[in-house]
Amino acid sequence: MPASTRHHRALAVFVHCLGILAAVPALPAAAPEAAAAPRPPAATPQPAAATPRPSAATPQPAAATPGPPVATPQPTAATPLPTVDTPPPAAATAAPAATRPPVAMVARVTEPTPPSAPPAMAPPSRAPASAPPQQVTVAVATESSPAPRYRIQVRNVSSSPLETTVRQELPPGSSTTAISGGGRSTPASGSATEVTWRLRLPAHSTTTLGTALAATAPGRPLTAPTCAFTSDGSRPYDCATATWQAAAAPAAEVTEAPPWRRYPVLLAGLAVLLLISAALVWVWRRRRGRRVTAAALATGGGAEHGSGAGGGRGTIYPRPAAPSPVRRRRTPPVWMLVGAAVVVLAGVVGTAGWTATRQVAAIDTQKQPTSGAWMGTGVNGSLGVPLRESAFEFTVYRMTCGAPGTAGKADGGGAAPAKGRRCEATVGVRNVTGDHQPWHSELQRAYLPGGRWVSADESATRTANLGRDVFADPMAAGTRMVLPLVFTVDGRDPPQQLELRSGVFSAGVRVQMP
Repeated sequence: MPASTRHHRALAVFVHCLGILAAVPALPAAAPEAAAAPRPPAATPQPAAATPRPSAATPQPAAATPGPPVATPQPTAATPLPTVDTPPPAAATAAPAATRPPVAMVARVTEPTPPSAPPAMAPPSRAPASAPPQQVTVAVATESSPAPRYRIQVRNVSSSPLETTVRQELPPGSSTTAISGGGRSTPASGSATEVTWRLRLPAHSTTTLGTALAATAPGRPLTAPTCAFTSDGSRPYDCATATWQAAAAPAAEVTEAPPWRRYPVLLAGLAVLLLISAALVWVWRRRRGRRVTAAALATGGGAEHGSGAGGGRGTIYPRPAAPSPVRRRRTPPVWMLVGAAVVVLAGVVGTAGWTATRQVAAIDTQKQPTSGAWMGTGVNGSLGVPLRESAFEFTVYRMTCGAPGTAGKADGGGAAPAKGRRCEATVGVRNVTGDHQPWHSELQRAYLPGGRWVSADESATRTANLGRDVFADPMAAGTRMVLPLVFTVDGRDPPQQLELRSGVFSAGVRVQMP
């Protein structure tokens, strides 16, 4: 055999052996019970209860399971002796040597195996929060009348009678002229007024209430949110809102101005007129110059012809022909070019200025700018007006604040400000998306005078909702909740604006407080 072939074969054998050695640790280990415990004969099976001693696969400490005495050997076919660490004497060992595992094998079997890795799967998501069943529902509608009128329907959907307190927030500066159902008009926070009813609703009954307000300025919409609370007025059952608008007068037909009264058309017409005038002047001057030149040429040619024919002597040399005058190319005068350029520039500047003015006037200054990572468009509104952002529709129905210094100690363990007080907003939240959406207390803010703001007090909000954490679970798709949000503020001034949003990158809504 050539030397090169021998070397190749030796190298192949060496590499093959290395592969076998590398694959041995990856082979699955034999089951501890199958490797250590011998199989008993079929004729004399031994039950597990009759032989409580441990097998060799699960050795126990010597103090806990001492070996049997030498004088009373046990049959090894059914109960192999735990003799890994303390082998018994040879006289008591009746089992064949093949049934006893080697020491190295026992050590491998008794080694603790690491736990297997958990399957790669996403953690379970939180279940969306479902709104508690409503016991009382509220519906508000307006009537077609010259003065604002509202019709309120309060329905008890439960099977037991309930006592409730109904409050209707009136717009600032308005006054009532009629209240049905025994309601009373009382001043609320700021310049607002509210109408209050205390009702006892029988089971599965509907009560209709009504209010009428004094006539206001035409074209001014009036929104009056209404909420039904528990008998003590602390927790809302349900809320609704309606906006009254005066009957729209027939709008006068607006006709567009005639073309000759529009500024762009006038400027363009003036520019065209000036250009035509300049062109006519230039054509007239050019024709006049041509006539003068032709007359001069005609006069000079006639004189020369007459002098030659009259009595001039002839010559043997031909008379050279009279040179023709050099004609210059007529160009418009400078004043005409400058004037035309000024007119065109004035027309362009005027048209551009008029277009830019119309575009600037068409910009809505009430809209909040959105760009970059913001989702949706910021919306501003007043109390009782539903405002929709990217995921939620928020409606603030009511805002009340306690006296300064009544905030007390926060439930989370921290102390409230010395002059702090709790302001509670009754807010309706509706998920307008097709999926459950989370929201967070840190993103709900109340803005104070001077630009300062505070986030919702989560512990106080949980207390106002009878221990229920409204921010713990996401809202299910299409659900609506009416709940109190509590803000702990300092000072005597109440919040001027509420900012509510569903997510960090949502543009959110802003509600102006009366």
